[in-house]
Order: sequence, then C-alpha cells, then structure tokens
Amino acid sequence: MNRYPVWKYVIIAIALVVGGLYALPNFFGESPAVQVSAGKPLVKIDSGTLVQVQAALKLAGLAPDLLTLDGASVKARFLDTDAQLKAKDAIQKALIPDPTNASYVVALNLLSRSPAWLSALHAAPMYLGLDLRGGVHFMLQVDMQAALTKRAESLAGDLRTSLREKSIRHSGINRVGQTIEVKFRDVATLAAAKAVLQDQFADLQPVDAPDGAEFKLTASIKPEAARRIQDQALKQNITTLHNRINELGVAEPVIQQQGLDRIVVQLPGVQDTAKAKDILGRTATLEVRMVDESAEGRAAELGSGMVPFGTERYLERNGQAVIVKKQVILTGENLTDAQPGFDSQTQEPSVNLNLDAKGTRIFRDVTRENVGKRMAILLFEKGKGEVVTAPVIRTEIGGGRVQISGRMTTVEANDTALLLRAGSLAAPMEIIEETTIGPSLGAENIAKGFRSVAYGFTAVALFMCVYYMLFGIFSSVALAFNLLLLVAVLSMLQATLTLPGMAAMALVLGMAIDSNVLINERIREELRGGASAQAAIHTGYDRAWATIFDSNITTLIAGLALLAFGSGPVRGFAVVHCLGIMTSMFSGVFFSRGVVNFWYGRQNRLKTVSIGTIWRPDGAAALKTNE
Repeated sequence: MNRYPVWKYVIIAIALVVGGLYALPNFFGESPAVQVSAGKPLVKIDSGTLVQVQAALKLAGLAPDLLTLDGASVKARFLDTDAQLKAKDAIQKALIPDPTNASYVVALNLLSRSPAWLSALHAAPMYLGLDLRGGVHFMLQVDMQAALTKRAESLAGDLRTSLREKSIRHSGINRVGQTIEVKFRDVATLAAAKAVLQDQFADLQPVDAPDGAEFKLTASIKPEAARRIQDQALKQNITTLHNRINELGVAEPVIQQQGLDRIVVQLPGVQDTAKAKDILGRTATLEVRMVDESAEGRAAELGSGMVPFGTERYLERNGQAVIVKKQVILTGENLTDAQPGFDSQTQEPSVNLNLDAKGTRIFRDVTRENVGKRMAILLFEKGKGEVVTAPVIRTEIGGGRVQISGRMTTVEANDTALLLRAGSLAAPMEIIEETTIGPSLGAENIAKGFRSVAYGFTAVALFMCVYYMLFGIFSSVALAFNLLLLVAVLSMLQATLTLPGMAAMALVLGMAIDSNVLINERIREELRGGASAQAAIHTGYDRAWATIFDSNITTLIAGLALLAFGSGPVRGFAVVHCLGIMTSMFSGVFFSRGVVNFWYGRQNRLKTVSIGTIWRPDGAAALKTNE
C-alpha cells in the first residue's frame, strides 16, 4: 500500500544529485578580480592581450589564482583585495601608457571560486544583485528635447527631398528649434506644399501665414507624435545600453526605465565608478554625409586652406583629413543590420549594411544624384567623430544593401560591424545620480540574509521534530530538500538574487512546511478514526493533496501577478516566491512520501507510527503513537 515503485525513487535520486551539483557553486563564494575590456571600438581582446596581462602581473610579482580569456574580456582572479588593487595598477601601467587615450578598460570585479570541474558541467552560482554583491548604480536623465530636435532635423531633410520630387519650388527650408519653416513666393505653391505635408508627414502640424511679400509655412511636431518620439528614444537608448554593456562582458546588468525620461543602470560586481562611466559612454553613432568636393574643400583636406562654411573636418584611420558637409543623410536609426564580409570584386574585407525602407529610399536617391562623388561614413563615440570609410559612388545603390570597404583588415571589419549593430543613442543622456556599494557591505547583507534563512529553517525544523516526532524529522528533511532544489533551480536559470529574493526564500520555508502540517494532521485524523497505521498514512497523503494543490495554486496566482506587473525588487521577490511554491509542492508531497514509504512501507504489520500525541475529540485520554 505504501511502497513507491523503483522509478519514483530514481526520480528522487536524480533530483538530489542534480540539485546538489547545481547548488554547490553557491557555497564557494567570490574572489576579487580584475577585468580587462576594450576601450575603443577597434581594439580587440584576444590571446595577445592575455599574454600582455600575464607578463604585467609577472613583472609586478603577482600570481593570479585564475587567469582566463572570457569572451570579450580578460579576467584575473586573486585571493585578496590588496593583490587585486596592485594587479589593477600593474595592468593599467602596461596596457595604458597614455591615460588620456586609453585603449583598454581595466575595472575591478568579482569572480566565482567554483572549481573547474563544476564549471565544465555548466554549474554556476546565482547572480547576486547590487545589494548583495556590491557594484555601481547610475540614474541617467535622457534629453528628450534633443530627441525632438533630432527628429525635426530629420523631418526637415525628408521634406526637402519630397518637395524636390514633386517639383515644388520654395525660397528655403530652415529648422528653428523643433519647428520647420518653409517660405514660398505664391499661394498656389504654398497649397501644393501643404498637400504634401498632409499626405506624407502625418507627424507634422502645418500653419501658414504671410511673411512680407512671401508666404511662410511653419510645421511643428504634433503632441501625440512628440510623445511617441520620446518613448521610442527612451527604448532605443535602453536597447543600445544593453548591447554595449553586454558586449563588454558585465554580468547581469540591470537596465530599466524609471519614469518618463530616466534610465536606471546597475552593474553588479563593478567597483570602479570611473570605469563604469567609460562603459556607459561607449556608445557609437553612425552618420552618412557627403564629402565636400569643392576646391576649397580639397585645399582644406591638404591643410592649405580654411574649412569651408557648412562643412566639418574629420580624420580617417590613417590620419588623412576628410572635409564633410554638416547635413546628415542617414543615421544609425536607419540601419537594421551590419555584418562583416568580403568585397566580391577586390576580395577585400568589408562591412555589409542593411537599411530600413526609409533609409533605402534616401540612399537610392542620394547615390543616383551624386555618382562620381565621395560619401563619408562616420562613427561618433564620446563626442569624437572618425571617418570609417569615404568611398566614391560608382552607381546608384538600391535594394537597401550597402557595402563599405577600403583599407580595412578582417578584424577591423568584424569590430566595425559589431559596433554598428550595437546601435546609436537616440538622445543624449547625463548621469544625475550615482552610488557605489562596496563588496564589504554586500558581504554583510549576504551574511544577514543567510542567517535569517538558517534561523528560520532551524526554528521550523525544531518545532516540527518536537510536535510531530519522527514525522517531524521527515518533514524537516523534505524542507531541506526543498531549499536545495530552490537554490539549484535559481542557479540553473542564472537568476539574480537580491535581498527581497532572500526574504522570499525565508517566506517559502514557512509556506512549504504547511504542506507537511496538512499531511501530518490528516494522518492523525485517520488514526483518531480508528484506521490502521498503513491505511492512515495512505489516506492522509491522498486526502491532503487536494487541499495542498488548491492553496498553492491560489498563492502562485498572486505571485504571478507580482511577476507580471512588478519591477525591480518586487519582481525579484516574485521570481523566488513562484519557484519556491513549485519546488515545495514537489518536496512536500512527492519527496516526503517517498521518505515515509521508505521507512514504513517495508513493515507489513505496522501498529503504531511516531507522529506525536493524538488528542481524542471526546476529551478521553490522549494516545501516544510512538513506536
């Protein structure tokens, strides 16, 4: 009656082994480390960088506990913070001879002390949140007015192109702040321009008025369109920050919107605020402009003349100056993909760009009208612009696929494509709040959280053992298995554990024991009714299951609501809460019954069970059911 088939014990054994293996990395803790990442778009982190770091550490007399090339960064792990700080200084001195032009980012970090055999099994510890691990917290303010101004500039260029296609003559198009002003000589031309605006520019609200002998059409961005542009700018900035930080190898960053125009960035494990700012600042903007082919422009390129009005001077990678016009033809917003490749004719490394529908149309028109002229593709980073390439337009380019090549190595083509894929900021941002949480404070929070879970578990286990005797021990074993399983699942999912998550873990312990209390009381009820010991165990588990299922499902629904609508600490609490409910149903019913069946199921003539004192409802003497 109370015997499990072998396959159920196999499931329990597998759960124990897998749970133990994947929970184990969390007990090794973390060690201070130094992380070396690329500080410029075209700097490559490879085995050569690893050798340089190794040589710098050897010269400084430092022996790292672990030195690895992990993706796009080199990480060196040490036994204490003193060695970590010395290593950082030594690596910076070797890799960054000129601090004003840093090619690398050398930052403090924390790495797990898990042995290599656990890492080979892909068993990794849970990520720890900022409040447990330490790190840096930034609040960024997005300049929404700059986003609207940028959009107005783009619309002004589109309007200029549309009026030219419709052969509508005007006296000039100017952008004034976030409005676009167009002047016309007669009413008929004004009416034709208004029709183009209403047909092709739904985001603009036109207003016309006489302006001396001419007529002026003033177009402003509609309020609903402005709100949409601001929302898109915020989302694009968040996506861009995700791409850049993820490619720099920062583990589990938190990047989320707060309010209408702010972004919260948390980088756990990064202790150097200045380096964290460098990471945030590494966001590139792509622009396509025409090269000034005039005699004045060529003289300025050669350094024998002034830069003409309406143009700017930028340098190529080889130091050659290029004079480009200020008018921006395309930006990174029109780019959908960038992949490295090779030129089909010259077999030189190249970067293949895919443009959206709007970018395709603009690029086709511009290349058709400027055959034989040069077009510059510029990359802006930290306010500094660089000409990636300035090829000559040989023919009209349509279809939305653009290839840029020339004086690029394979590595440069790969890195340029990677940086362009990361996108550009739709609006500038500034840091309005920054906080650094040291690893010592994080360690203190971990210790307090661990003690709260341990004390809660001990108190519950003692109560169960005293009140339910041997069945209390079974319940405590099931509770320990539940905690092990919860930690293992969180580790396998690589979830981020925060202080609210540890609070949820302590709460789960109290909720998980409810299942065993219901089961034990059901067994007592059956024994009071005169059922045999084996029958009481069987019926107690069967009848308690429906109640346990209903109560856990209703609690799970509340947890899923927190998970769906919460954010930040609330969401972290909900994740642990929901996972804990599911593991407690498995451990409280399936696992605990397996333990009880293993202990009592072999006894055919079982007369008593150790489940504490059973009080009769009629007030008669209590029965002791101890073996």
